[in-house]
Amino acid sequence: MQLHFHQVDAFSDRPFAGNPAMVYHLEQWLDDALMQQIAAEHNLAETAFVVAEGEGYRIRWFTPATEVPLCGHATLASAHVLFEVYGEQKPRLDFQSLSGPLSVAREGGRLWLDFPRIDPQPMAESVAVAVAVAVAEALGCGVQEVYQTKELLVVLASEQAVRACEPDMVALARLPGLGVIVTAPGEEHDFVSRYFAPSIGIPEDPVTGSIHCSLIPYWAARLGRSQLHAFQLSARGGELFCRLQGQRVKIGGQARLVASGTLVL
Repeated sequence: MQLHFHQVDAFSDRPFAGNPAMVYHLEQWLDDALMQQIAAEHNLAETAFVVAEGEGYRIRWFTPATEVPLCGHATLASAHVLFEVYGEQKPRLDFQSLSGPLSVAREGGRLWLDFPRIDPQPMAESVAVAVAVAVAEALGCGVQEVYQTKELLVVLASEQAVRACEPDMVALARLPGLGVIVTAPGEEHDFVSRYFAPSIGIPEDPVTGSIHCSLIPYWAARLGRSQLHAFQLSARGGELFCRLQGQRVKIGGQARLVASGTLVL
């Protein structure tokens, strides 16, 4: 069996920046265990598998260790592959996923993800102090606030504090949730972030669209604006254009195809 794959650097207009994702456009689904093995073989933060379904597609995402319920950069990468490699002519592509309906539209030279809004919630008083202490120890820095979504959202004082984080990955992996989002006001952007998820096989994700489902409503409320400009401060770095629209968030960025090949099984 031969399967064609395409590697895309998402949230970047040039190669070797943004977040790399592997994309497989399949005629039919593979066994779950095989998809997990393929994702582990590529060893990128996410490998996306896409199958045509109805008028759109169904999409699934796998880290090297597990399937995840939502992934932004690999969805952006998948749409780029469908548009640029497979010749999709629609201005908007619709996807069904474990997180419900998603879409990606071409607009103004960018691809725009349409994702669910996920508001960060204050932690229960009974655990808030203990979790905040554990988070501060794991990150090795002072923490201003900690909120809960599918991840922990941790607010720091400044962009420099976010840049300076040198977390203990073993300690982070013991914290509740899928991972830890670290964020602060930006110096040249409205806000900046980093994302660590060692418990699901991602020590630090270069650029993470899905965490902005929570970052956008948090910063929109804090800054009093619905349109925001963000940057993820990983070594590769990535720029995100953000809009809050009711119960949805729009996350805009660019993508670049960097490799294509064939997996032989």
